[in-house]
Amino acid sequence: MEKWFANRRKSKVLDMAYRQMTLAIDTVTDLRKAITAASKNKVDEAKSCVDRLFVVEREIDDLRRAVFEELTRGSLPSKDREDIMHLVKRLDVMADFVKDSARTLLILMQAEIPKEMWNLYVEVAKDLVECASALWKSIEKLETDLTEAKVLSEKVDYIESKVDEKYLKMKELLLKHSREIDPAALLMLRDLIEDLEEIADSCDDTADYVRILTVTRETS
Repeated sequence: MEKWFANRRKSKVLDMAYRQMTLAIDTVTDLRKAITAASKNKVDEAKSCVDRLFVVEREIDDLRRAVFEELTRGSLPSKDREDIMHLVKRLDVMADFVKDSARTLLILMQAEIPKEMWNLYVEVAKDLVECASALWKSIEKLETDLTEAKVLSEKVDYIESKVDEKYLKMKELLLKHSREIDPAALLMLRDLIEDLEEIADSCDDTADYVRILTVTRETS
């Protein structure tokens, strides 16, 4: 009976952890939809995406707390608990930057933004979805194919470098359009690209940890 309860608790914490990680990555897709809608001046659609994102983000916070509470009960080996905790923490940080980006986007929809800049934000958002998707697949592969998990984590590195290039391009556009954009809006545009770049960095940081796990599991 004691073993049965231990297995049930193990399954429970893993289910919660995977749901938290899945939702964290899903928020990136909602952010892309919001940015795409905003770029087309579809304000209601963009706000709807952001509202949904905020609801999901609250569930992510609740799941994170629940996962940590379950982990303290010791139903998993200490190494597994540590791995889950690190992954959950890293993806929670990413979700926070997604939320910050969405808040900034809501404000920016009240300003006149050059189409050239909106187009670049849309491109960055698409890269972030690709980056987050590769990261999630690499995490899933940790249980079945360590080689593939490592390959996918390296793909995250590559996509993150593409975001870095667009980040620099956006800084150039901020300078190019600085005379025609309201100074407050200019600051918001800078904040948005920096938060988007932080999302990519968070993905890359998590991918680095996935690579560490592939090495430790191969040698264990």
